[in-house]
Amino acid sequence: MKVTFPHMGNAWIVIQALLENLAVDYVVPPPNSKETLNIGTQLAPESFCLPLKLNLGNFVQAAAQGADTALITGGIGPCRFGYYGEMEREILQEAGYPFDVITLEPPDGSLLGLAERIRKLAGAKNTWNRILKAMLFAYRKSVVLDQIEDRFHGFRPLVRDAKLADHLYEEAKGRLAQAMTDQGMKDVLQWLKEEMEQKLGNSAGYEGEELLKIAVVGEIYTLLEPFISMDVEKELGNLGAAVDRSIYLSGWVGQHVFRSLAQGYRPLKSYYSLAKPYLGHFVGGHAQETIGAAIKFAQEGYDGVVQLLPLGCMPEIVASSILPKVQEDYGIPIMTLTVDEHTGKAGVQTRIEAFVDLLERSRLKRRVNNEGVLDLAGK
Repeated sequence: MKVTFPHMGNAWIVIQALLENLAVDYVVPPPNSKETLNIGTQLAPESFCLPLKLNLGNFVQAAAQGADTALITGGIGPCRFGYYGEMEREILQEAGYPFDVITLEPPDGSLLGLAERIRKLAGAKNTWNRILKAMLFAYRKSVVLDQIEDRFHGFRPLVRDAKLADHLYEEAKGRLAQAMTDQGMKDVLQWLKEEMEQKLGNSAGYEGEELLKIAVVGEIYTLLEPFISMDVEKELGNLGAAVDRSIYLSGWVGQHVFRSLAQGYRPLKSYYSLAKPYLGHFVGGHAQETIGAAIKFAQEGYDGVVQLLPLGCMPEIVASSILPKVQEDYGIPIMTLTVDEHTGKAGVQTRIEAFVDLLERSRLKRRVNNEGVLDLAGK
């Protein structure tokens, strides 16, 4: 058995740690690209979700490196994500790729069922104690990964050179991927803290200015995978905005895989009560989390919200129909970006730039109204 898994942002760092600690042979597929998407688009029906098409492309590319087993997480409710495992297995087999698909989800909410699937992945050579330790270490690594990503949300708009931030980000991810102890992960965070302080001292860009604060909410795959989101978080940071997002990997794993037994770097629990007046029941996916997070960010004084979703994502379509009411009630601008295989980065970039310009003008207008004068220096 040689295991592979879909690319979803930097989740490969966490999955790699789990598989290495279980001594499971694995293949990390190439990063998502136009080639990956073209492969998946040819295999999947046109109406299928964009994330599923990229998953299929990942698996085919990994098959060329000897992979024969696909590992994915699962879901419940009306979202089609819960059917990915079976659909992908059938599509791959019909295309001549006899993959076995292991779906890591608690069937019917049973953690025992989840444990049985992990046992299948781990094999008889691993004791339950070793499996538990491997899972907990991978979870802790996901928390550190989320901390690193969040630190760059605040770091990127403060430096003049975007390439400097890109280089440091890649190095931080590489160091974390190699860290296989808790102390090693702590060392990565300390190293990153010192590097950021040094580089901010040498290359301040927006120092002294009040940064725009923009939150990104929506479907998790579109949030975490920069290829599908057209690097929205990065581009917002390069435009001088401090960015945050509604869902981080460890929070999603704790809530949806471990059934709330772990909270992760950014707990999701508060979103559900905030969303209840607007969406009082589960409709699949992350609709409630999208609504609740938009409200939370509005309450925290954010200047704007961007919702990301793949074309045809029913839960996020429900959320996008409710967000105008949230915008009206809380006075926060909200822009929805829908992506599919035909979406171009230039068009997304234009919309992002226009949205940032709108927020800057709104902030300037509020300053004039509050102070009664126009400060041409913008300070």
